[in-house]
Amino acid sequence: MQRHEGQAVRLADYRPTPYGIETVHLDFRLTPNATLVTARSVFVPREGTPPGERLVLAGDGLTLRAVALDGETLPADRYLTTPDEFILKSPPAGRFTLEIATEVDPDANSTLMGLYRSSGNYCTQCEAEGFRRITYFYDRPDVLAVYTTRIEGPKASLPVLLANGNLIEAGDVAGTDNHFAVWHDPFPKPSYLFAMVAGDLGLVRDSFVTASGRTVDLRIYCEHGKEARCAYAMDSLKRSMRWDEVAFGREYDLDIFMIVAVSDFNMGAMENKGLNVFNDKYVLAAPETATDQDYMGIEGVIAHEYFHNWTGNRITCRDWFQLCLKEGLTVFRDQEFSSDERSRPVKRIADVRLLRAQQFPEDGGPLAHPVRPDTYREINNFYTATIYEKGAELIRALKALIGAEAFCRGMDLYFERHDGDAATIEDFVTCFAEASGRDLGPFLRWYSQAGTPRVTARTAYDATAHTFTLELEQTCPPTPGQPLKQPVPIPIRFGLVGPDGSDLPYERATGAAIVDGVIDFNEARQRIIFEGVAARPVPSLLRGFSAPVILDSDLTVEDRLFLLANDRDPFNRWEAAQTLAVGFLKDATAAAAAGQPVEVDGAFVQALGRLAIDDSLDRAFRALALQLPSEADIAREIGTDVDPDAIATARLAWRTTIATSLQDAFTALYRSLSTNEPFRPDAEGAGRRALRNVMLDYLALAEGGPIVAKDHYDGADNMTDRLAALTALVFTGADAANAALADFYRRFETDALVLDKWFAVQAAAPGADTLAKVKALTHHPAFSLSNPNRVRSLVGAFASGNQAQFNRADGKGYDFLADIVLALDPRNPQVAARLLNAFRSWRALEPSRRTRAEAALQRVAATTPLSRDVSDIAARCLE
Repeated sequence: MQRHEGQAVRLADYRPTPYGIETVHLDFRLTPNATLVTARSVFVPREGTPPGERLVLAGDGLTLRAVALDGETLPADRYLTTPDEFILKSPPAGRFTLEIATEVDPDANSTLMGLYRSSGNYCTQCEAEGFRRITYFYDRPDVLAVYTTRIEGPKASLPVLLANGNLIEAGDVAGTDNHFAVWHDPFPKPSYLFAMVAGDLGLVRDSFVTASGRTVDLRIYCEHGKEARCAYAMDSLKRSMRWDEVAFGREYDLDIFMIVAVSDFNMGAMENKGLNVFNDKYVLAAPETATDQDYMGIEGVIAHEYFHNWTGNRITCRDWFQLCLKEGLTVFRDQEFSSDERSRPVKRIADVRLLRAQQFPEDGGPLAHPVRPDTYREINNFYTATIYEKGAELIRALKALIGAEAFCRGMDLYFERHDGDAATIEDFVTCFAEASGRDLGPFLRWYSQAGTPRVTARTAYDATAHTFTLELEQTCPPTPGQPLKQPVPIPIRFGLVGPDGSDLPYERATGAAIVDGVIDFNEARQRIIFEGVAARPVPSLLRGFSAPVILDSDLTVEDRLFLLANDRDPFNRWEAAQTLAVGFLKDATAAAAAGQPVEVDGAFVQALGRLAIDDSLDRAFRALALQLPSEADIAREIGTDVDPDAIATARLAWRTTIATSLQDAFTALYRSLSTNEPFRPDAEGAGRRALRNVMLDYLALAEGGPIVAKDHYDGADNMTDRLAALTALVFTGADAANAALADFYRRFETDALVLDKWFAVQAAAPGADTLAKVKALTHHPAFSLSNPNRVRSLVGAFASGNQAQFNRADGKGYDFLADIVLALDPRNPQVAARLLNAFRSWRALEPSRRTRAEAALQRVAATTPLSRDVSDIAARCLE
């Protein structure tokens, strides 16, 4: 039975389809407004299916042109059809072949789901439920089939014809100006992994020799003239392929691997088997147009989509409730890859910052859901930070609990047992239970419970008995539909830091299992006593952020300053700085809200100064540690009755005081990091630029700062430095800001990806006039609601990246976003719904803002017609 508008889908209702599909032959006759798609599928009844059981296939806005059963035209009384459903009333017994011809309009498809046409090129996006916009089908991940695809179109305008698998035939169509290509994918896959691309594209080629000696043809297709900007993506692909062979023993399986970069794409990229389709921002890079963050993003996303070949394609998920099984696991894999390629501590800090910025607010608001949800109304709205980032953290926590060796055995068992399968979370965890010999049943609670656990740690040292006591308690607040939570296994990696800065040994510990420096904290409360501890230690808990929890401890300011200076765990050194800063900034925010002076802690400022010039530390690490928590971080820690204006005032006061107090040291460090060496997108070069630009960010607030920022802009020879200087000028309101914006636009007005940065800088700028500027920019000739990247760069950057101005006291920021969402919804409901996520923390605001935010949400929710995507987010925000 097909799902109807607004109807919830429940995990408990899962049933296999009555029929399986062995093979699918697709034929595309491409025209802009009336593409004919013929799907010939071989169906086989599953065991237990009654003879004659109806075959019900999903569609979405389809036009049926013809139906044949076992080669014979099917009479109209044998089937029922609507644009959204096809029913074969009484299928034959045993195996049968159903051929369905549909007509679709790629030019009119502004949703960018299914088959659409953009800039003259045809492209598909089928995850999660886009294949049903191409043909009537069992459009669900547990139906795997072998696909053969024939594509036909005009040779002159569509010289490139691509689909999944290996090319088995190609040629001209006699008597026409058309040509064709036939692709065959020998590996069974679900429909969401199908892809087809046709157009006039540039090509970059390379090759890769696998561990077994097979040569794989590597291709990246892009817009003509941008081939040179694909070099880093190709290098990242080759490094990813080698890493997966070494780290996970996974070798690529087809003869060819292709990437296509497109400018109009709802997602970052899509892992279609052998034919990955990418948003071009994650492919194209050159020093003058891409920042270090862009290069790192390309490296990570290229790796992520390639790693999906095994964790997502060869082994897929049984249903969409298991989405984290492919996404969370593959995020973990791409994080590990980037950690090995760059700096592991810096990568870990960056990943945790992202988790806290995106997933923690999700867990703490009306959109909270388990990593494996038990119900949904619109699956597109569950491609969330909880599925991806928290899902990855659970893999990391599992590895910490059972140890690296057992984890490797478990992964090997998973690949061996479930290759070619549509698996579940239980299937996955069972492999690790068997590999480790442990009962991991309680670990499954992580997947079924929403919310971020809070761990409270209390400590005591007995100098006479030389014992150190650690009392742990875990709680998890209620979330929608889950008022009560059970304890979960929390791996706490730790060290007991002694007075000299080294970890103190202990003779034994009672109260919890401890293996390789990891406490298995698996009850609501546990009391752990360490014996034979020679001196009072400062506990370093949750090293490397070994579990996705919030940690509250009784460490003093002096303890945290000590860890900041001495902890051997880089993550916890950074964490000490962040925790101190958040505490101070919460107090400063309260003072600002009350109209009192903002005080800045001198000892903390001096600690930052010492850290800045400590050359024993990685430059990229220092850059991260010197940055204060964001306004959103501070709001999250305050939790209730949040006043974004007070937060902005307090944070600016702190940044300005740090800049003026440390101006001499920061200036000397800034100058020492200048170099005439050519740009290299490696870890060393990126770290140097990151630290220098953090110095610039502070110095722009000190005396003479605008001159420093303008000189930085004028002297920049790469986008990392140019954008950092532009941001400093715009954010400080320098006189040179408008001239720099005009110059930046003049340089890059023909480069869409760089213009996205130009829009984003202006949208994120502080200042009461920002909203007016953003509204004006929606009428700029370079802005279009039809391009997801441009919408995200302006509207998304304002709503999610400008806390004070989006949350204006007059509510006009909320009204603006509601207007944009309603205007965008008929064209692209996926992007509209993701913009609406900016309201996820509205209940934490102070009362007047809360009232205005609720009114904007109510207006969206009351609008008709409204897509299922937007309606779902609005309803859940208001529940």
